[in-house]
Parts: sequence; C-alpha cells; structure tokens
Amino acid sequence: MDMKVAKKKLGLKEKYRLMTRDLGWEPTYRAKDEVFPYVNYEGIKVHDWDKWEDPFRLTMDSYWKYQAEKERKFYAIIDAHAQNNGHLNITDARYLSALKIFLQAISPGEYAAHKGFARVGREFPGVGTQVACQMQAIDEIRHAQTQIHALSNYNKYYDGFHAFADARDRIWYTSVARSFFDDAMSAGPFEFMIAIGFSFEYVLTNLLFVPFMSGAAYNGDMATVTFGFSAQSDEARHMTLGLECIKFMLEQDPDNLPIVQGWLDKWFWRGFRVLGLVSTMMDYMLPKRVMSWREAWEIYGVENGGALFKDLARYGVRPPKGWDDAEKAIDHMSHQFMLGLYQWSFGTSFHSWIPSDEDMDWLSAKYPTTFDKYYRPRWDHIRKLAVAGTPFKNFGLAKLCQTCQLPVVFTEPDDATMSCHRETEYKGEKYHFCSDGCQHIFDNEPEKYVQAWLPMPSLFQELNGDIGAWMNWVGLRDGEDNGDYSGSRDQRNFDQWRGMATSNT
Repeated sequence: MDMKVAKKKLGLKEKYRLMTRDLGWEPTYRAKDEVFPYVNYEGIKVHDWDKWEDPFRLTMDSYWKYQAEKERKFYAIIDAHAQNNGHLNITDARYLSALKIFLQAISPGEYAAHKGFARVGREFPGVGTQVACQMQAIDEIRHAQTQIHALSNYNKYYDGFHAFADARDRIWYTSVARSFFDDAMSAGPFEFMIAIGFSFEYVLTNLLFVPFMSGAAYNGDMATVTFGFSAQSDEARHMTLGLECIKFMLEQDPDNLPIVQGWLDKWFWRGFRVLGLVSTMMDYMLPKRVMSWREAWEIYGVENGGALFKDLARYGVRPPKGWDDAEKAIDHMSHQFMLGLYQWSFGTSFHSWIPSDEDMDWLSAKYPTTFDKYYRPRWDHIRKLAVAGTPFKNFGLAKLCQTCQLPVVFTEPDDATMSCHRETEYKGEKYHFCSDGCQHIFDNEPEKYVQAWLPMPSLFQELNGDIGAWMNWVGLRDGEDNGDYSGSRDQRNFDQWRGMATSNT
C-alpha cells in the first residue's frame, strides 16, 4: 500500500516565486520589443528584470484575504456612522469644505491612479512589476470607492457633494489635481511610477492621510477617519513600491541617474503645488486643529524626506531642485491660497470665511514670523469690508499657471511682498507661471504643456466669457449661495439639525 506523503509547505520566497515569476513566459512569435514597446520610450536601461524585488512578497491569494477583512470592518463602521446621525457629530459645517475639496480633487485622482497602474502593469515586461502594479491598480479603485461611499452620507444633508465628478472636470480649482494626474498618465511607464509612487504616495499621501485624518477624528468625522486608516496599510506598500522602482532603475545602469534625477525634480514640485490645497485644508478648514501645516511639513516633509534623500545619496541622487524654494514657501502658502479662495468663493462648490479672532491668534502662534506681519492685516481689512456691506469679491478671472494650473497668487521665495510671476514665449505664444519650478518643468517639455486644458481660457473660448453661463455649466446656482459660510444653507441646516438632535436627547 502506498504511504501518504505530507506535502511540503512552501516558504514565503518560494510561494512568491511560484505566484509571480513562474507565471511569466517569453514571447515566441513576436519580438519582445513589439509586445512591450513603451519600456524603451524614456531611455531607461534595464538589464535584468528579475532584480526587481517586492519587499512585501505579497501574492494575490493573501491580498484578497487582507482586503476582504478590511472591507468588512470599513462598511460596518460607516453603516453605524449613518445609522447614528454621524453627520451631526462633526464640530460644525465649516469642516465640510475640506471634505468637498477632498472628494472633488483627491478621490478622482485615486481613480486616475487605478487606470494608470492598470496601464503600466501591461507595459512592464517584468513579472514582479506586473503583479505589483495589478495589486496597486485594485487598491486605487478601492480607495476611490470607499472614499465616495464614506462621504455619500453627507450628500443627503449638505450641498456640494452630489456632482463631484462633474466638478473634477469643470470647476477651476479641481484642475490643479486633475492636471497632476493627466500629466502622470500621459507619461511613460517609468516616469508614471515616480509620479505616483514618489510624488503622490510619498510626498502627498504622508501629508494628507496622516495629519488630515487625525484632524478628521479630532472634528468628530469617523467616516473619513475610517477610510483613511483603511487605506493607510495600502499606502505603506505603495510608497515602498515607488521607492523600490527608483532604486531598481538606479541600480540597473548608471546612465539612468540623470533621467531619474530630472523626474524627481519635476514631480517633487508638481506634488508640492498640489499640497497648496492640503495646507489650506489643515490651517483654515478644520474648526478644531491637530497641527499646523508647518508642523506637518516638519515631520512628514523635512524629517521623512530628508531621510529618503540621504538613503538615495549613495546612488548619486541629490534633493530635488525646488526643495529650498518649498521650504521658504511653507509659512506662506496656506494663507495665500485661502485669501485666493475667499475672493473667488462665488465660483466654488464649498464655502470660505474670514478667520475669527481665535483662529487668527492660533495662526499667529503657529506662524510667528509671517502671519501677523503679512496676513493678519489683510484679513482685518477684509473683515472691515464685510462689516461695511461691501465684501471683497474678485469677479475678474484668475491668471492660471500653465503647469500646475493654480492661480498666480504666490509670492517670491525671498520677498513675501512681491508677487511671483514668470513668463515664457514658445512658438509666438506667451505662457505664465507661478514659480521658477513650474517654468522649468514647462521649458523642459513645452510640447506637452502647451496642450494643457486651463479653465479660464476655456471659459472665453466656449462660453464667450459669460460667468453666469459658466456657473450653470458647473452646477453652481447663482444667487442662492455666494460662497460665504456665514448664512449658507449648510450652516443653517447643520444648526437646525444639531438643535433638533439635542432637544430629542
């Protein structure tokens, strides 16, 4: 009689090899360059794709197990949030402005990243990279879905949540994040990995998901906290994938170094400009604040970023070209951007407001060298105008940066009293920029950025400059809400429902 032989249990490395590299094959009736045409597009030289290592060694069967468990916990919490009137547990309805920006700008970016990883997973010939990109593509679409589901409960009670997809395509301030992801998705596969794995995951995600999600908890929003921390374990893996890709390219051939360094310079600045939205959300839109934008930058930018570039220095990588200018802008960017949002608030689907005395005292303590000197006097002047019945509104169209598409509202790195404006002429046309970093990016790839879709020029081209027609097109109801939080329907509804909930307890 035959004896039963116990099957040998595979080790982690063996299982990973069987579930990744052993699933690949060499093409026979087509040349490899025909099957993977884009891998040579950017000039990156790869001599051995098997050198790509996934530190997590995650296989698809384990992936589904972990994600399914997170899904069960996530939906249990947001169901409880909805059933217990969680929309009334937030500090006040000003906080919703941050969620509206997140839903209109960041969640569509997650979906764009999903599409991008699905594409580059097909374009890389290495099986390890294909599997890693496949998992991240699924992660990104899950993040978009969970964010939409978590915030959908607010859509039942407050304005500005229902048409986030239209807002992403049409409203001027969402083109900042949209242009970032369009730029990444139209790049080659290796540049895409740095754009998302380094800039979006390492630069943006650290400064958005950790301090902002803590702020959500501090303001009573457990739905947002839940999707934030549900995604955080994925984000750790995504950052590792991005850094692994950078090291892989640098180790494969010394000729890759100048290409990678150029991408790091570009995508650091692209990511930093998108962080202008995040800085304003943290400093101005959280009624109860956990930390300032400056404090978050010190932890997740200076300390983490400094450690990263020290690690990469052994490959010859230096800190990004715009690092010093970014450091000089940290104490100014949230104030400058909020002043811009306030003056154009009639054209947004969220609210802005004049900081209270308590808010300004907090900002003064967090920004002792800049706020009282440069920004408190401006807010005091705007408050006087509002009290006099002549609120400061700028009905002129903002000049947008051709690269990052932010309004040109920032100041010179070394002079906070002088507006920063750069200009380039290309093929007889003039293009405007908010900074040296954005101008350098354009000058390096002008054929790409002259094709950028900018909301303000499009308003003139398609609607003959009719602001009323534009507001109808983007779904803003002129006359019902002028963008100010004071007296808005969100404020009235929140106060009314909170009062009803309190009287019933």
